[in-house]
Amino acid sequence: MRIGELAQRTGASPRALRNYEREGLITSERAANGYRVYDERAAIRVRNIRHLLAAGLTLADVHCFAPCLDGDMTTATPSPEGLRIARERLAVIDERIAAQTAARNRLARALESVPAGPA
Repeated sequence: MRIGELAQRTGASPRALRNYEREGLITSERAANGYRVYDERAAIRVRNIRHLLAAGLTLADVHCFAPCLDGDMTTATPSPEGLRIARERLAVIDERIAAQTAARNRLARALESVPAGPA
């Protein structure tokens, strides 16, 4: 399949696909007509890359999961390094959530102490 079809099948933009290829996460071959073509493996990898990015990982983090990109990301076990990075990212997200919750609670307390008036 050409890049446009791969983009349509995976929901990734052609620009993102070119970036994934530059990063070495997917590969293509040159067809006889000169166009780059991708196989089904690339489509699977792109779906898994998008899954990891949606989970809050960076493209640099995704490299640690490279051994899992060809399989089902819901059952494949990432490398120890991938797990370490995922845990670090989770800790950062948890810290942000805690900070946002604290700020929300301070704002709610401040609003409770203000008398209700015309809006």
